[in-house]
Amino acid sequence: MAFPKRKNIQKRDRQQLVVVGSNNPVKINCTESGFAQAFEQSYFVVQGLNVDSEVSDQPFGDEETYRGAHNRAKNAKSAFPEADYWVGIEGGVAKMENELEAFAWIVILDKNGKEGKSRTATFILPEAISKLVNEGMELGKADDQVFQRENSKQGNGAVGILTNGTINRKEYYYQAVVLALIPFIKEELY
Repeated sequence: MAFPKRKNIQKRDRQQLVVVGSNNPVKINCTESGFAQAFEQSYFVVQGLNVDSEVSDQPFGDEETYRGAHNRAKNAKSAFPEADYWVGIEGGVAKMENELEAFAWIVILDKNGKEGKSRTATFILPEAISKLVNEGMELGKADDQVFQRENSKQGNGAVGILTNGTINRKEYYYQAVVLALIPFIKEELY
């Protein structure tokens, strides 16, 4: 049986595997979008893998949140060393005066030992959510309780809820994924 000819297909590099250190669909989708945009001529298969961040369920502060993202990428690499890239994404909160700001770190590793990293923009959490997080509740669970939702961290998350969907969680992470890819996009400079 003959296959029909395809038109307007660009020649692509070999298929590359990207492993995200999480099964969260938002983290997988933003990684897929980021890689596709940053490397238009390449074809990526993005797969999630549940690995330990080795930090608390709700990281506090810049350092712990970065460490969680780095550990996710490192542990994904250990669990699936055949991939081409490994991505760790970790959301965290930090005290800013009397308020809590939310953000995430993205860390990307490649086979050659190169590391790309970036942090998302930040936003201030409302007092009702901050209170629950300060009492030990994870941000996603605090969002669910305050906004009477279910599993919001695998959906729009706090950023989507608080912006009425203007910025969803995938878009929020997406730019930071692309920024973390700079050392791989401009290899000659890094």
